[in-house]
Amino acid sequence: MKLQFFLFFFLIIGLISCGQSKEKSNEETESAKPNIIFILADDLGYGDLGVTGQTKIETPNIDKLAGEGMLFTNHYTGTTVCAPSRSALMTGLHTGHTPIRGNFEVQPEGQYPMPDSIMTIPKMMKKAGYATGAFGKWGLGFIGTSGDPNNQGFDKFFGYNCQRYAHRYYPEYLWDNNQKVMLEGNDWTNKTTYAPEVIHQESLKFIENNKDKPFFMFVPMVTPHAELATSDTVLLKKYREKFGEEKPYLAPKGHDYGPDIIIPGYQSVEYPRAVYASMVEQLDRQVGEIIQKLEELGLTENTIIIFASDNGPHQEGGNDPDFFQSNAGRRGYKRDLYEGGIRTSLIVKWPGKTKPGSQTDHVSAFWDFLPTFAEIVGEKVESKIDGISFVPTLKGESEQMQHEYLYWEFVELGGRQAIRKGDWKAVRLNVKKDRNAPIELYNLKDDPSESRNVATSNPELVKEMAKLFESTHVPNPVFKLFE
Repeated sequence: MKLQFFLFFFLIIGLISCGQSKEKSNEETESAKPNIIFILADDLGYGDLGVTGQTKIETPNIDKLAGEGMLFTNHYTGTTVCAPSRSALMTGLHTGHTPIRGNFEVQPEGQYPMPDSIMTIPKMMKKAGYATGAFGKWGLGFIGTSGDPNNQGFDKFFGYNCQRYAHRYYPEYLWDNNQKVMLEGNDWTNKTTYAPEVIHQESLKFIENNKDKPFFMFVPMVTPHAELATSDTVLLKKYREKFGEEKPYLAPKGHDYGPDIIIPGYQSVEYPRAVYASMVEQLDRQVGEIIQKLEELGLTENTIIIFASDNGPHQEGGNDPDFFQSNAGRRGYKRDLYEGGIRTSLIVKWPGKTKPGSQTDHVSAFWDFLPTFAEIVGEKVESKIDGISFVPTLKGESEQMQHEYLYWEFVELGGRQAIRKGDWKAVRLNVKKDRNAPIELYNLKDDPSESRNVATSNPELVKEMAKLFESTHVPNPVFKLFE
């Protein structure tokens, strides 16, 4: 009887120990998953960072991030304006396939919503056991619609839901999930509370609140998108002294703050160059504070940090991208499908995986992030996407899949298409009137500024590009590329 009792006792102890070991193992596996922070600047050109050649603006924190991680020199955005570029990022689909292909405005607030049936990065991250948060500008669906950030996989959203409202740095309110947060002293006439700083503080709180579990934090900043406005008087003084006298930007009627304000306008600016520079350095400081928060909490070694921009530099509100060489000598700006409008900087720091101070010329695009994150967190991508994981590149491995070609379309300004295949770049304009409009052809290796159209001397290649334009585009009933 005693022998049976002891056998039973040890069996129970063994089962408890196994359960505890299994539980501990699960906890260790969960904690081993890297946190991912994706910081997305708004309208920041490839050449706006010190690490990519900027000489007039200081960006020490982002430059240091590049020095500790990997700089991609052949990285492309989803397209050349905000909402469709973010749609490509979120869905792993280029703009010939992704559901949102233009800045379709909904009144009185918001944009055309992302459908709830499609897989997005935050949905995937939640499935992988991550806490998910977004802090900044959304633009993919208003509160309560299928495109609401909470319906697209984010546990926490704080910031501007609507892109039009994000034109203003002193809005009356921001959104905390589905609740309005009124900003003290802001009433569309008076300007007291600088919204980007409020959003930034909320992002730091999210890190603190989720320090004990894996988290995915998306930080789609509004800076340095027009309007030109800064809350940092020290930085403004610094750049005013550096640049000297400037020509002020005088906004059209209704664009300045006041009782007749037009929400999506841009205010007058006395020193536009100095303000833009101070905005970029202020953004850089916020990146530094995010990194500092990780260090304070002991999260640095288990956190992947990504820094990118949603499209090329803007020309609105008095901004002067030529003065700063924001497009790094490349042709075009925001709204162009030339290199200046869609090629932007990408920096990835993955401690223990990316080689510090490394660079890659691997050709990548926004639709590559979803499969890349899937591979990192161990999720299988069930749906068909256009992206390719670039994890092998991050790890310095030689076996990296390559895109056969990259495709972009832009449904505004007459309709535009572009393809990059190898070193060749094809651009087609005004396709709404003529879907067979002439194709411009450039060799990016010999002509990175896209100044020499060599279509006439390469007729067979032009025919190949025309077929790709036709076959890659899938019609969208809301965002029509062709009439």
